[in-house]
Amino acid sequence: MPLKIAFAASRAPVAQTARATLIGRYGDVDQAKADVVVALGGDGFMLQTLHATERMDVPVYGMNRGTIGFLMNEYGEADLVDRLEAAEEAELNPLSMTAWNTSGESHKDLAINEVSLLRAGPQAAKLRITVDGRLRMDELVCDGALVSTPAGSTAYNYSAHGPVLPIGSDVLALTAVAAFRPRRWRGALLPKMAKVRFDVLESEKRPVMAEADSRSFRDVVSVEIQSEPSIVHRILFDPGHGLEERLISEQFN
Repeated sequence: MPLKIAFAASRAPVAQTARATLIGRYGDVDQAKADVVVALGGDGFMLQTLHATERMDVPVYGMNRGTIGFLMNEYGEADLVDRLEAAEEAELNPLSMTAWNTSGESHKDLAINEVSLLRAGPQAAKLRITVDGRLRMDELVCDGALVSTPAGSTAYNYSAHGPVLPIGSDVLALTAVAAFRPRRWRGALLPKMAKVRFDVLESEKRPVMAEADSRSFRDVVSVEIQSEPSIVHRILFDPGHGLEERLISEQFN
């Protein structure tokens, strides 16, 4: 039985052109009826596609028609069905974020890479950190802090000098962004199922925004983050170029 493929593309002209070419060659079905979704774009669009399919039991295979493409495979129009059938699968659980703002409103979201808190004014943020109900840090003065999954550990987390996590590890990275006090605090590795809470101190004077994979919620006073095991993202990679290999290679570039 022929493989049923759904093609999705970013708005970039090169991605749209690739989608039209591939549809002409392999056909196209609705994502709800697909055996696999092929995402054409960069890492940002790959994250969008994963979020859009998070309630579907369908794997996503990305081909790079963007810039970085860490989550993507090399673009190619020939032998796509063979590549899909031979692909290696990685399973990822996202982070669940619940945030409350100064008006008492709550906001929930999911993040495949990371949940970050970032200062939204001229002064550094002041954060209190609790893990599994136990106070771990009275006050972190910083530009921000983030909790990252292994899949997201080479993204913003790595730029903030956080650790690269093996894809199969049951840990999360808690990383500070430009920590001022404790100066140069190196962050922490936490169990995958840990529940992390940030409370924003002096929130009126030192406003903070929360982001889940770049989707923002402003003027937060507290944020709770934990892994969401009920949702599993299935990502496909060409043999020998899976996430585990990419995470290792990234550390030697």
